[in-house]
Amino acid sequence: MDADAQLILDRCDELAAISSQPDRLERVHLSKEHRAANDLVAEWMRAAGLSTWQDAAGNQCGRLEGSEPGLPALLLGSHIDTVPDAGRYDGMLGVLLAIQVAGRVRDSGIALPFALEVVAFSDEEGTRFGTALLGSRALAGTWDDAWWNLTDADGITLFEAFQDFGLDPARLPSAFRRPENLVGYLEAHIEQGPYLDDADRRLAVVTSIAGARRFALEIVGKAGHAGGTPYDRRKDALVGASELVVAVERISKERGVIGTVGRLEAFPGGVNVIPGRVELSLDLRAEFDDDRDASIRLIVEAAHEICEWRGLAFHQKEIYRADAVRCDLGLRDAVLQGIRATGDQNPMAFWSRAGHDGVAVVAVTPIAMLFLRCRAGVSHHPDEAVRKADVAAALHAYEAAVLQLVAGA
Repeated sequence: MDADAQLILDRCDELAAISSQPDRLERVHLSKEHRAANDLVAEWMRAAGLSTWQDAAGNQCGRLEGSEPGLPALLLGSHIDTVPDAGRYDGMLGVLLAIQVAGRVRDSGIALPFALEVVAFSDEEGTRFGTALLGSRALAGTWDDAWWNLTDADGITLFEAFQDFGLDPARLPSAFRRPENLVGYLEAHIEQGPYLDDADRRLAVVTSIAGARRFALEIVGKAGHAGGTPYDRRKDALVGASELVVAVERISKERGVIGTVGRLEAFPGGVNVIPGRVELSLDLRAEFDDDRDASIRLIVEAAHEICEWRGLAFHQKEIYRADAVRCDLGLRDAVLQGIRATGDQNPMAFWSRAGHDGVAVVAVTPIAMLFLRCRAGVSHHPDEAVRKADVAAALHAYEAAVLQLVAGA
């Protein structure tokens, strides 16, 4: 396990070297870096004994046949795209663990009652086109054709990016999987939170994945001269937006949800000009959809109250929605038994505050997840770090979970 864990960590370093930026890690959907990463992952899949292909959405896939060809498959995987200025373990570690599990199962010579497939999803983060889970939604058959008109920062549409990458948008439905051809989906992932590290524990079983909604918000006032406009005549959009940011934090804490304003931009942006318009983002997550939606209503009410008081206008547009997902009890139990196989007889279990590809995949097959700790819970940052011993434990648990499902089939 230690040697395999070191191999996985070395491969994380190799993938981290494939970046569009010379001084930081950034690898986005349908880029030349995406292609290079797919090629490298495919090479490692073949070394593990898997047959490989890139599907019509740009996901890199590999398959280990079961005791007879054509059996339904248990999917293992995660994603290989990144956020800007990323760490090297988010998503990638889960893909490499899955490849190693498949290779170890192949080497064991066990007759599989189902096939094993590893998938490296092409776009979980949504960095380039602003809508997350494009790769896994394509696999799950929940693609929205309106997405073809999404544009990146350079004005390139998703439709054009598919063509530039060598994919045919008309063939996208061939990436869809049918439920009868799947057994389930297992994903290993760093926690992206502090709970394991705070408890000095290596692994946890995920009970559910947070429901999330994202909005593009706008507050409109009136620009004016910073020196010449008295306070009683100002309609300062930035002051109103600032009050809303504080309200998001207050409501989120009171309601037990997680609200984040990650982007705020004032226009026209002059140092001596009262901001006449502000654009800001809102990301809201909760374990339960009802709590999330009730909190959104309160935030919108607060926005209208702030704007009415200050003579401002408020606009909102929902840009992303993923409802909360419960992990399958049978698959969860296999993960639980897998963790116990590492010597941890009382595994931690909690819900994921971060979103994952399973949010999309659950539309076509049951899902479960294994978490391993990351140092101080840091993720989406270059300081992302894991321990080799934890990677070895995750590999042991992941393989044991698969073998648990083999034995129960």
